[in-house]
Amino acid sequence: MVEKTQWNSQLSFLFAMIGAAVGLGNIWRFSYVVYSNGGGTFFIPYLIAIAILGIPFLILEYGIGYNFKDSFSNILKRINPKLEFVSWVLLLFVFTVLIYYIVILGWDLIYLSSSFTFSWGNDVALYFVKNVGGSSNLSNLSSFIIPTTIGAIIIWVIVWFISHRDLNDGIGKISKILIPSLFIIMIGIVLYALTLPGANIGIQTLLQPDWSKLTDINIWLAAFSQILFSLSMGQAIALTYASYLPENSKLIDNVLLVVFANSSFEIFTAFGIFSILGFMSFSSGTPMVQLVSEGTGLIFVVFPMIFNIMGAMGHILAPLLFLAILFAGITSAVGIFEPMVKSTEDKFNWSRKKTVTVLSIIGCIFSLIFTTGISSYLVGVVDGFVNEFGILFLIAIQCIIFTWIFNVDSLIPVINENSRFKVGSLWKFIIKYVLPCFLIGMWLVGIYSLFTDVDSFEAIVYIVIMVLVLLFSGILTKINAD
Repeated sequence: MVEKTQWNSQLSFLFAMIGAAVGLGNIWRFSYVVYSNGGGTFFIPYLIAIAILGIPFLILEYGIGYNFKDSFSNILKRINPKLEFVSWVLLLFVFTVLIYYIVILGWDLIYLSSSFTFSWGNDVALYFVKNVGGSSNLSNLSSFIIPTTIGAIIIWVIVWFISHRDLNDGIGKISKILIPSLFIIMIGIVLYALTLPGANIGIQTLLQPDWSKLTDINIWLAAFSQILFSLSMGQAIALTYASYLPENSKLIDNVLLVVFANSSFEIFTAFGIFSILGFMSFSSGTPMVQLVSEGTGLIFVVFPMIFNIMGAMGHILAPLLFLAILFAGITSAVGIFEPMVKSTEDKFNWSRKKTVTVLSIIGCIFSLIFTTGISSYLVGVVDGFVNEFGILFLIAIQCIIFTWIFNVDSLIPVINENSRFKVGSLWKFIIKYVLPCFLIGMWLVGIYSLFTDVDSFEAIVYIVIMVLVLLFSGILTKINAD
Protein backbone atom coordinates (compact mmCIF):
# COMPACT_ATOMS: atom_id res chain seq x y z
CA MET A 1 0.00 0.00 0.00
CA VAL A 2 1.33 3.48 -0.89
CA GLU A 3 2.02 5.46 2.27
CA LYS A 4 -0.15 8.53 2.79
CA THR A 5 1.77 11.78 2.75
CA GLN A 6 1.00 15.14 4.33
CA TRP A 7 2.36 18.66 4.25
CA ASN A 8 4.54 19.21 7.30
CA SER A 9 3.23 22.76 7.68
CA GLN A 10 0.53 25.11 6.42
CA LEU A 11 3.35 27.28 5.07
CA SER A 12 4.58 24.50 2.77
CA PHE A 13 1.07 24.08 1.38
CA LEU A 14 0.55 27.82 0.92
CA PHE A 15 3.85 28.37 -0.89
CA ALA A 16 3.21 25.32 -3.08
CA MET A 17 -0.29 26.57 -3.96
CA ILE A 18 0.93 30.10 -4.64
CA GLY A 19 3.71 28.60 -6.75
CA ALA A 20 1.21 26.56 -8.76
CA ALA A 21 -0.97 29.63 -9.33
CA VAL A 22 1.72 32.21 -10.05
CA GLY A 23 3.14 31.27 -13.44
CA LEU A 24 3.95 32.59 -16.89
CA GLY A 25 0.43 33.94 -17.43
CA ASN A 26 0.78 36.32 -14.48
CA ILE A 27 3.92 37.85 -15.96
CA TRP A 28 3.27 37.97 -19.68
CA ARG A 29 -0.50 37.77 -20.11
CA PHE A 30 -2.28 39.77 -17.42
CA SER A 31 -0.99 43.23 -18.33
CA TYR A 32 -1.96 42.70 -21.98
CA VAL A 33 -5.45 41.49 -20.98
CA VAL A 34 -5.95 44.63 -18.84
CA TYR A 35 -4.70 46.92 -21.61
CA SER A 36 -6.82 45.35 -24.37
CA ASN A 37 -10.00 45.09 -22.27
CA GLY A 38 -10.78 48.59 -21.11
CA GLY A 39 -7.70 49.42 -19.02
CA GLY A 40 -8.70 50.46 -15.51
CA THR A 41 -12.30 49.50 -16.34
CA PHE A 42 -11.20 45.86 -16.55
CA PHE A 43 -10.71 45.66 -12.78
CA ILE A 44 -14.48 45.74 -12.19
CA PRO A 45 -15.22 42.44 -14.03
CA TYR A 46 -11.86 41.12 -12.76
CA LEU A 47 -12.85 41.55 -9.10
CA ILE A 48 -16.34 40.18 -9.78
CA ALA A 49 -14.77 37.14 -11.48
CA ILE A 50 -12.63 36.54 -8.38
CA ALA A 51 -15.72 36.77 -6.16
CA ILE A 52 -18.06 34.47 -8.12
CA LEU A 53 -15.62 32.17 -9.92
CA GLY A 54 -12.15 32.09 -8.38
CA ILE A 55 -12.92 31.93 -4.67
CA PRO A 56 -16.06 29.70 -4.81
CA PHE A 57 -14.51 27.11 -7.14
CA LEU A 58 -11.21 26.95 -5.23
CA ILE A 59 -13.13 26.44 -1.98
CA LEU A 60 -14.91 23.54 -3.69
CA GLU A 61 -11.60 22.03 -4.89
CA TYR A 62 -9.96 22.42 -1.47
CA GLY A 63 -13.01 20.91 0.22
CA ILE A 64 -13.14 17.88 -2.10
CA GLY A 65 -9.41 17.18 -1.81
CA TYR A 66 -9.32 17.67 1.95
CA ASN A 67 -12.48 15.60 2.48
CA PHE A 68 -11.43 12.58 0.40
CA LYS A 69 -7.64 12.77 0.96
CA ASP A 70 -7.13 10.77 -2.21
CA SER A 71 -5.93 11.17 -5.79
CA PHE A 72 -8.19 12.85 -8.36
CA SER A 73 -8.86 9.60 -10.25
CA ASN A 74 -9.73 7.74 -7.05
CA ILE A 75 -12.02 10.55 -5.87
CA LEU A 76 -14.11 10.46 -9.04
CA LYS A 77 -14.10 6.66 -8.94
CA ARG A 78 -15.39 6.74 -5.34
CA ILE A 79 -18.16 9.19 -6.29
CA ASN A 80 -19.14 6.92 -9.19
CA PRO A 81 -16.94 4.19 -10.77
CA LYS A 82 -18.05 5.29 -14.25
CA LEU A 83 -16.46 8.70 -13.65
CA GLU A 84 -12.91 7.37 -13.49
CA PHE A 85 -12.68 7.69 -17.27
CA VAL A 86 -13.50 11.42 -16.98
CA SER A 87 -10.71 11.84 -14.43
CA TRP A 88 -8.08 10.38 -16.75
CA VAL A 89 -9.26 12.56 -19.64
CA LEU A 90 -8.68 15.68 -17.53
CA LEU A 91 -5.38 14.39 -16.12
CA LEU A 92 -4.05 13.66 -19.62
CA PHE A 93 -5.11 17.09 -20.87
CA VAL A 94 -3.31 18.68 -17.91
CA PHE A 95 -0.25 16.47 -18.54
CA THR A 96 -0.29 17.72 -22.14
CA VAL A 97 -0.11 21.29 -20.79
CA LEU A 98 3.00 20.29 -18.82
CA ILE A 99 4.60 18.78 -21.94
CA TYR A 100 4.60 22.08 -23.86
CA TYR A 101 4.86 24.32 -20.75
CA ILE A 102 8.28 22.83 -20.08
CA VAL A 103 9.34 23.70 -23.65
CA ILE A 104 8.42 27.35 -22.98
CA LEU A 105 10.61 27.20 -19.86
CA GLY A 106 13.32 25.80 -22.13
CA TRP A 107 13.00 28.96 -24.24
CA ASP A 108 13.34 31.04 -21.09
CA LEU A 109 16.47 29.11 -20.12
CA ILE A 110 18.01 30.06 -23.49
CA TYR A 111 17.21 33.72 -22.89
CA LEU A 112 18.51 33.55 -19.32
CA SER A 113 21.88 32.32 -20.61
CA SER A 114 21.83 34.90 -23.43
CA SER A 115 20.91 37.78 -21.10
CA PHE A 116 24.43 38.12 -19.67
CA THR A 117 26.02 38.94 -23.04
CA PHE A 118 22.91 39.96 -25.05
CA SER A 119 23.80 37.34 -27.63
CA TRP A 120 20.33 37.80 -29.13
CA GLY A 121 21.81 40.77 -31.02
CA ASN A 122 19.87 43.64 -32.56
CA ASP A 123 17.44 41.57 -34.63
CA VAL A 124 15.73 39.94 -31.66
CA ALA A 125 12.79 38.64 -33.70
CA LEU A 126 15.15 36.76 -36.03
CA TYR A 127 17.04 35.37 -33.03
CA PHE A 128 13.82 33.92 -31.61
CA VAL A 129 12.89 32.29 -34.92
CA LYS A 130 16.34 30.81 -35.61
CA ASN A 131 17.50 29.79 -32.14
CA VAL A 132 14.38 29.35 -30.01
CA GLY A 133 10.83 29.16 -31.34
CA GLY A 134 11.10 28.51 -35.07
CA SER A 135 8.29 29.51 -37.43
CA SER A 136 4.97 28.26 -38.82
CA ASN A 137 6.67 26.80 -41.91
CA LEU A 138 5.68 23.11 -41.71
CA SER A 139 8.72 22.04 -43.74
CA ASN A 140 10.78 22.75 -40.59
CA LEU A 141 8.94 20.03 -38.67
CA SER A 142 11.64 17.50 -39.55
CA SER A 143 14.47 19.44 -37.89
CA PHE A 144 15.16 20.21 -34.23
CA ILE A 145 16.11 23.57 -32.72
CA ILE A 146 19.01 22.21 -30.68
CA PRO A 147 19.14 24.93 -27.95
CA THR A 148 15.39 24.47 -27.32
CA THR A 149 15.76 20.67 -27.27
CA ILE A 150 18.59 20.91 -24.72
CA GLY A 151 16.67 23.51 -22.68
CA ALA A 152 13.55 21.33 -22.48
CA ILE A 153 15.58 18.30 -21.37
CA ILE A 154 17.29 20.37 -18.64
CA ILE A 155 13.92 21.63 -17.36
CA TRP A 156 12.54 18.07 -17.30
CA VAL A 157 15.55 17.00 -15.22
CA ILE A 158 14.89 19.87 -12.77
CA VAL A 159 11.17 19.01 -12.52
CA TRP A 160 12.05 15.32 -12.04
CA PHE A 161 14.60 16.18 -9.33
CA ILE A 162 12.04 18.24 -7.37
CA SER A 163 9.05 15.94 -7.86
CA HIS A 164 10.66 12.54 -7.28
CA ARG A 165 11.59 13.46 -3.73
CA ASP A 166 9.29 13.25 -0.72
CA LEU A 167 6.50 15.85 -0.87
CA ASN A 168 8.02 18.12 1.77
CA ASP A 169 11.66 17.62 0.77
CA GLY A 170 10.81 18.27 -2.88
CA ILE A 171 7.85 20.50 -3.70
CA GLY A 172 7.49 21.88 -0.16
CA LYS A 173 11.14 22.88 0.25
CA ILE A 174 11.66 24.27 -3.26
CA SER A 175 8.44 26.32 -3.07
CA LYS A 176 9.59 27.92 0.18
CA ILE A 177 12.81 28.95 -1.58
CA LEU A 178 11.61 29.94 -5.06
CA ILE A 179 8.38 31.80 -4.22
CA PRO A 180 9.92 34.32 -1.78
CA SER A 181 12.86 34.70 -4.22
CA LEU A 182 10.43 35.32 -7.10
CA PHE A 183 8.53 37.98 -5.16
CA ILE A 184 11.76 39.72 -4.06
CA ILE A 185 13.10 39.78 -7.64
CA MET A 186 9.83 41.13 -9.07
CA ILE A 187 9.57 43.79 -6.35
CA GLY A 188 13.08 44.95 -7.27
CA ILE A 189 12.31 44.99 -11.02
CA VAL A 190 9.01 46.83 -10.62
CA LEU A 191 10.32 49.45 -8.17
CA TYR A 192 13.21 50.23 -10.53
CA ALA A 193 10.88 50.25 -13.55
CA LEU A 194 8.69 52.86 -11.87
CA THR A 195 11.68 55.25 -11.74
CA LEU A 196 12.44 54.98 -15.48
CA PRO A 197 11.79 58.03 -17.69
CA GLY A 198 8.50 57.47 -19.49
CA ALA A 199 7.18 55.03 -16.87
CA ASN A 200 4.14 57.27 -16.37
CA ILE A 201 3.31 56.92 -20.09
CA GLY A 202 3.10 53.16 -19.68
CA ILE A 203 1.03 53.26 -16.49
CA GLN A 204 -1.42 55.79 -17.97
CA THR A 205 -1.77 53.58 -21.05
CA LEU A 206 -2.40 50.52 -18.83
CA LEU A 207 -4.98 52.15 -16.58
CA GLN A 208 -6.75 54.50 -19.01
CA PRO A 209 -10.40 53.52 -18.42
CA ASP A 210 -12.86 52.86 -21.22
CA TRP A 211 -16.22 52.72 -19.48
CA SER A 212 -18.06 51.77 -22.67
CA LYS A 213 -16.30 48.38 -22.50
CA LEU A 214 -18.36 47.37 -19.44
CA THR A 215 -21.28 46.53 -21.72
CA ASP A 216 -19.08 44.39 -23.98
CA ILE A 217 -19.42 40.65 -23.23
CA ASN A 218 -15.81 40.08 -24.33
CA ILE A 219 -14.35 42.05 -21.40
CA TRP A 220 -16.30 39.82 -18.99
CA LEU A 221 -15.17 36.67 -20.78
CA ALA A 222 -11.58 37.93 -20.64
CA ALA A 223 -11.82 38.57 -16.89
CA PHE A 224 -13.29 35.15 -16.14
CA SER A 225 -10.77 33.42 -18.43
CA GLN A 226 -7.89 35.23 -16.72
CA ILE A 227 -9.05 34.12 -13.26
CA LEU A 228 -9.73 30.58 -14.47
CA PHE A 229 -6.27 29.98 -15.89
CA SER A 230 -4.30 32.31 -13.61
CA LEU A 231 -5.43 30.33 -10.55
CA SER A 232 -4.98 26.98 -12.39
CA MET A 233 -8.56 26.15 -11.48
CA GLY A 234 -10.17 22.82 -12.25
CA GLN A 235 -6.90 21.17 -13.27
CA ALA A 236 -6.87 18.96 -10.14
CA ILE A 237 -3.81 20.83 -8.82
CA ALA A 238 -5.56 22.54 -5.89
CA LEU A 239 -7.57 19.38 -5.20
CA THR A 240 -4.42 17.22 -5.12
CA TYR A 241 -2.41 19.64 -2.98
CA ALA A 242 -5.38 19.98 -0.57
CA SER A 243 -5.57 16.19 -0.24
CA TYR A 244 -2.17 16.35 1.54
CA LEU A 245 -3.43 18.82 4.16
CA PRO A 246 -3.36 17.68 7.80
CA GLU A 247 -6.43 17.79 10.04
CA ASN A 248 -7.62 21.14 11.44
CA SER A 249 -6.57 23.06 8.30
CA LYS A 250 -8.29 26.39 7.64
CA LEU A 251 -9.48 25.78 4.10
CA ILE A 252 -11.27 29.04 3.29
CA ASP A 253 -8.52 31.12 4.92
CA ASN A 254 -5.96 29.36 2.71
CA VAL A 255 -8.05 29.98 -0.42
CA LEU A 256 -8.27 33.70 0.32
CA LEU A 257 -4.52 33.96 0.95
CA VAL A 258 -3.66 32.18 -2.32
CA VAL A 259 -6.11 34.29 -4.37
CA PHE A 260 -4.82 37.50 -2.76
CA ALA A 261 -1.17 36.56 -3.39
CA ASN A 262 -1.86 35.58 -7.00
CA SER A 263 -3.85 38.70 -7.88
CA SER A 264 -1.47 41.04 -6.04
CA PHE A 265 1.47 39.56 -7.92
CA GLU A 266 -0.06 39.92 -11.38
CA ILE A 267 -1.38 43.45 -10.76
CA PHE A 268 1.94 44.59 -9.28
CA THR A 269 3.88 42.98 -12.14
CA ALA A 270 1.65 44.71 -14.71
CA PHE A 271 2.80 48.09 -13.38
CA GLY A 272 6.41 47.04 -13.92
CA ILE A 273 5.78 45.64 -17.40
CA PHE A 274 4.04 48.81 -18.59
CA SER A 275 6.58 51.10 -16.92
CA ILE A 276 9.30 49.40 -18.98
CA LEU A 277 7.17 49.61 -22.14
CA GLY A 278 6.60 53.31 -21.37
CA PHE A 279 10.35 53.79 -21.10
CA MET A 280 10.81 52.19 -24.53
CA SER A 281 8.12 54.41 -26.03
CA PHE A 282 9.69 57.52 -24.46
CA SER A 283 13.25 56.59 -25.50
CA SER A 284 12.58 55.42 -29.05
CA GLY A 285 9.52 57.46 -29.97
CA THR A 286 7.65 54.23 -30.76
CA PRO A 287 3.91 54.49 -30.00
CA MET A 288 2.78 52.26 -27.12
CA VAL A 289 0.29 50.46 -29.35
CA GLN A 290 3.20 49.07 -31.41
CA LEU A 291 5.01 47.76 -28.32
CA VAL A 292 2.21 46.13 -26.38
CA SER A 293 1.86 42.39 -26.98
CA GLU A 294 1.38 39.28 -24.89
CA GLY A 295 3.09 35.96 -24.40
CA THR A 296 6.27 35.09 -26.22
CA GLY A 297 6.18 38.27 -28.32
CA LEU A 298 6.37 40.46 -25.22
CA ILE A 299 8.94 38.52 -23.23
CA PHE A 300 11.20 37.11 -25.95
CA VAL A 301 11.07 39.89 -28.56
CA VAL A 302 9.93 43.24 -27.12
CA PHE A 303 11.82 43.00 -23.82
CA PRO A 304 15.21 42.06 -25.32
CA MET A 305 14.77 45.11 -27.62
CA ILE A 306 14.23 47.27 -24.55
CA PHE A 307 17.18 45.76 -22.66
CA ASN A 308 19.39 46.52 -25.67
CA ILE A 309 18.83 50.28 -25.27
CA MET A 310 18.93 50.35 -21.46
CA GLY A 311 22.67 50.36 -21.07
CA ALA A 312 24.33 48.83 -18.00
CA MET A 313 21.07 48.48 -16.12
CA GLY A 314 19.70 46.30 -18.90
CA HIS A 315 22.43 43.75 -18.15
CA ILE A 316 21.12 43.53 -14.59
CA LEU A 317 17.38 43.60 -15.30
CA ALA A 318 17.46 41.06 -18.14
CA PRO A 319 18.91 38.13 -16.12
CA LEU A 320 16.63 39.00 -13.19
CA LEU A 321 13.51 38.98 -15.38
CA PHE A 322 14.31 35.67 -17.07
CA LEU A 323 15.28 34.19 -13.68
CA ALA A 324 11.92 35.32 -12.25
CA ILE A 325 10.10 33.70 -15.18
CA LEU A 326 12.09 30.50 -14.58
CA PHE A 327 11.20 30.43 -10.87
CA ALA A 328 7.51 31.11 -11.58
CA GLY A 329 7.49 28.48 -14.31
CA ILE A 330 9.19 25.72 -12.32
CA THR A 331 6.85 26.03 -9.31
CA SER A 332 3.88 25.96 -11.71
CA ALA A 333 5.33 22.99 -13.61
CA VAL A 334 5.68 20.81 -10.51
CA GLY A 335 2.10 21.79 -9.57
CA ILE A 336 0.80 20.82 -13.02
CA PHE A 337 2.72 17.53 -12.75
CA GLU A 338 1.42 16.53 -9.32
CA PRO A 339 -2.16 15.42 -10.17
CA MET A 340 -0.87 12.96 -12.79
CA VAL A 341 1.86 11.77 -10.42
CA LYS A 342 -0.53 11.13 -7.52
CA SER A 343 -3.18 9.38 -9.63
CA THR A 344 -0.62 7.20 -11.45
CA GLU A 345 1.11 6.36 -8.16
CA ASP A 346 -2.20 5.20 -6.68
CA LYS A 347 -3.30 3.41 -9.85
CA PHE A 348 -0.22 1.21 -10.17
CA ASN A 349 0.76 1.20 -6.48
CA TRP A 350 4.22 2.44 -7.45
CA SER A 351 6.67 4.39 -5.30
CA ARG A 352 6.73 8.16 -5.85
CA LYS A 353 10.25 7.97 -7.27
CA LYS A 354 9.31 5.32 -9.85
CA THR A 355 6.12 7.15 -10.84
CA VAL A 356 7.86 10.49 -11.36
CA THR A 357 10.73 8.87 -13.27
CA VAL A 358 8.46 6.97 -15.68
CA LEU A 359 6.20 9.97 -16.30
CA SER A 360 9.19 12.30 -16.73
CA ILE A 361 10.70 10.06 -19.41
CA ILE A 362 7.35 9.83 -21.26
CA GLY A 363 6.77 13.57 -20.91
CA CYS A 364 10.28 14.45 -22.08
CA ILE A 365 9.90 12.31 -25.22
CA PHE A 366 6.65 14.09 -26.12
CA SER A 367 8.20 17.48 -25.30
CA LEU A 368 10.82 16.88 -27.99
CA ILE A 369 8.04 17.14 -30.61
CA PHE A 370 7.63 20.76 -29.50
CA THR A 371 11.33 21.53 -29.97
CA THR A 372 11.27 21.15 -33.76
CA GLY A 373 11.45 24.01 -36.26
CA ILE A 374 7.76 24.84 -35.67
CA SER A 375 8.14 24.95 -31.88
CA SER A 376 6.28 28.17 -31.04
CA TYR A 377 3.60 27.61 -33.70
CA LEU A 378 2.87 24.08 -32.45
CA VAL A 379 2.80 25.25 -28.82
CA GLY A 380 0.21 27.88 -29.77
CA VAL A 381 -1.98 25.40 -31.67
CA VAL A 382 -1.95 22.78 -28.89
CA ASP A 383 -2.35 25.35 -26.09
CA GLY A 384 -5.48 26.79 -27.71
CA PHE A 385 -7.08 23.39 -28.19
CA VAL A 386 -6.21 21.90 -24.81
CA ASN A 387 -7.40 24.93 -22.84
CA GLU A 388 -10.36 26.20 -24.88
CA PHE A 389 -11.74 22.77 -25.80
CA GLY A 390 -10.52 20.25 -23.24
CA ILE A 391 -9.82 21.75 -19.84
CA LEU A 392 -12.56 24.40 -19.91
CA PHE A 393 -15.21 21.78 -20.71
CA LEU A 394 -13.88 19.41 -18.04
CA ILE A 395 -13.94 22.16 -15.41
CA ALA A 396 -17.65 22.60 -16.12
CA ILE A 397 -18.12 18.81 -15.89
CA GLN A 398 -16.33 18.77 -12.51
CA CYS A 399 -18.60 21.53 -11.27
CA ILE A 400 -21.61 19.36 -12.15
CA ILE A 401 -20.08 16.17 -10.68
CA PHE A 402 -19.07 17.75 -7.37
CA THR A 403 -22.36 19.59 -6.86
CA TRP A 404 -25.04 17.41 -8.48
CA ILE A 405 -23.75 13.83 -8.31
CA PHE A 406 -21.79 14.21 -5.07
CA ASN A 407 -23.76 15.48 -2.06
CA VAL A 408 -22.15 18.91 -1.73
CA ASP A 409 -24.15 19.65 1.45
CA SER A 410 -21.97 17.13 3.31
CA LEU A 411 -18.93 19.20 2.33
CA ILE A 412 -20.04 22.48 3.92
CA PRO A 413 -19.36 21.46 7.58
CA VAL A 414 -15.93 20.12 6.54
CA ILE A 415 -15.03 23.40 4.81
CA ASN A 416 -16.35 25.59 7.62
CA GLU A 417 -15.03 23.58 10.57
CA ASN A 418 -11.71 25.34 11.15
CA SER A 419 -12.09 28.38 8.88
CA ARG A 420 -12.53 31.93 10.13
CA PHE A 421 -14.79 32.64 7.16
CA LYS A 422 -17.81 30.44 6.44
CA VAL A 423 -19.77 29.38 3.37
CA GLY A 424 -23.43 28.48 3.09
CA SER A 425 -26.42 28.60 0.77
CA LEU A 426 -25.06 31.46 -1.40
CA TRP A 427 -21.83 29.56 -2.10
CA LYS A 428 -23.82 26.41 -2.87
CA PHE A 429 -26.08 28.33 -5.27
CA ILE A 430 -23.09 29.81 -7.12
CA ILE A 431 -21.21 26.54 -7.62
CA LYS A 432 -24.33 24.50 -8.36
CA TYR A 433 -26.15 26.81 -10.76
CA VAL A 434 -24.17 29.91 -11.74
CA LEU A 435 -20.74 28.42 -12.46
CA PRO A 436 -21.78 25.41 -14.60
CA CYS A 437 -23.89 27.69 -16.84
CA PHE A 438 -21.17 30.30 -17.11
CA LEU A 439 -18.40 27.76 -17.75
CA ILE A 440 -20.37 25.97 -20.45
CA GLY A 441 -21.11 29.36 -22.03
CA MET A 442 -17.40 30.23 -21.98
CA TRP A 443 -16.64 26.84 -23.51
CA LEU A 444 -19.10 27.37 -26.37
CA VAL A 445 -17.60 30.79 -27.12
CA GLY A 446 -14.11 29.27 -26.99
CA ILE A 447 -15.13 26.44 -29.32
CA TYR A 448 -16.53 28.92 -31.83
CA SER A 449 -13.31 30.97 -31.90
CA LEU A 450 -11.15 27.84 -31.92
CA PHE A 451 -12.81 26.19 -34.90
CA THR A 452 -13.33 29.36 -36.95
CA ASP A 453 -10.96 29.26 -39.94
CA VAL A 454 -9.10 26.20 -38.62
CA ASP A 455 -6.61 24.91 -41.20
CA SER A 456 -5.92 21.26 -42.08
CA PHE A 457 -2.74 20.99 -39.97
CA GLU A 458 -4.49 22.36 -36.88
CA ALA A 459 -7.43 20.01 -37.44
CA ILE A 460 -5.03 17.05 -37.63
CA VAL A 461 -3.34 18.14 -34.37
CA TYR A 462 -6.74 18.43 -32.64
CA ILE A 463 -7.79 14.97 -33.83
CA VAL A 464 -4.47 13.36 -32.80
CA ILE A 465 -4.69 14.86 -29.30
CA MET A 466 -8.30 13.75 -28.81
CA VAL A 467 -7.64 10.22 -30.07
CA LEU A 468 -4.58 9.79 -27.83
CA VAL A 469 -6.30 11.27 -24.75
CA LEU A 470 -9.43 9.14 -25.15
CA LEU A 471 -7.45 5.99 -25.99
CA PHE A 472 -5.11 6.22 -23.00
CA SER A 473 -7.95 7.31 -20.68
CA GLY A 474 -9.78 4.12 -21.65
CA ILE A 475 -6.70 1.98 -21.09
CA LEU A 476 -5.94 3.54 -17.69
CA THR A 477 -9.57 3.10 -16.63
CA LYS A 478 -9.54 -0.59 -17.57
CA ILE A 479 -6.29 -1.36 -15.73
CA ASN A 480 -7.03 -2.93 -12.32
CA ALA A 481 -10.74 -2.25 -12.87
CA ASP A 482 -12.89 -4.01 -10.29
